[in-house]
Amino acid sequence: MQSLLRWGIENSTPQDANTNAPPPTRRSDLNPEIIDLLLGKSDAELMKEAMAIAVDANRSEDDRIDALDNLEMVNLEKLNLWEPLHALLTSGPDSVKAHAVWVIGTALQNNPAAQDAYLKLEPLPTLTSFLSPSSGNSAASSQQIRSKLDSDGWSRLCQALQDPNITVRRKTAFLLNSLLTPNETTTSSSASPIHPNSHAAHLFQPGRASTSALTLEAMTKHNILGTLIDGLTNPLPYGEDGDKEEVDPDFEEKVLREFVCLSILSDFLRQQRPKDRLREWIGKEKMKDSSGLAERWSVSGGELDELVQRVKS
Repeated sequence: MQSLLRWGIENSTPQDANTNAPPPTRRSDLNPEIIDLLLGKSDAELMKEAMAIAVDANRSEDDRIDALDNLEMVNLEKLNLWEPLHALLTSGPDSVKAHAVWVIGTALQNNPAAQDAYLKLEPLPTLTSFLSPSSGNSAASSQQIRSKLDSDGWSRLCQALQDPNITVRRKTAFLLNSLLTPNETTTSSSASPIHPNSHAAHLFQPGRASTSALTLEAMTKHNILGTLIDGLTNPLPYGEDGDKEEVDPDFEEKVLREFVCLSILSDFLRQQRPKDRLREWIGKEKMKDSSGLAERWSVSGGELDELVQRVKS
């Protein structure tokens, strides 16, 4: 440190120095590695180095995962990091893929600009493949799917509701509930300028995040509604040994929330048979626990009554 201080004093310009003197020349004998060690590298350089480690197949899994953990949510598009990050979803060990999905989901969360940049890569087919029962991977980002879902994506969501892993079923039910819930949109006042930032796209087009109508249509078109009812009335076994045959309480609560939302948003069940199955199941549950159903399903008494009336009509 004393040597650094001495160098600074020797190369500084005194206040009373001749202002007409030529500017000091840039020293060429300074070691960039020493400067980086003293001052630290920029975030951009650190992120590029972390990505280089993450995509290096010759590095250990732990090194690659640590590198992904160290990725900060900087402007990935500006640093040209979206392409190599997305490429990790189709190569490498499952642990690296799972961490890559996590990084992508975190980067896209509440960031319309990042969502638009990532969607340029047309990532939905790759992302929805993580929802297939064969993948065994419960990591899935609602932000990408919220932005754009094709027919194959809806079919995969339907399949995920029957996944042997109960965590996948829970997450899928939660995602569907999120997609079904109407978004509160507000239009920016013309007097308020919209500054160029990560949320500018949402301010220009508040309805871009609304997926309620799209989800309502898909619930019937892709048999998601029937699969949800199957999950309650005829649940698939789950658990390490497949020995749990009763309805999972967490999954049950999430599905009932969806039915409550459906009963508010639409005509609900247009086909009589699914309606009969759901009505029969609710009737049996009321006989078991007539006074505690609303609390058990985290709905109000009024919401439960509305749901019961809809399945009876």
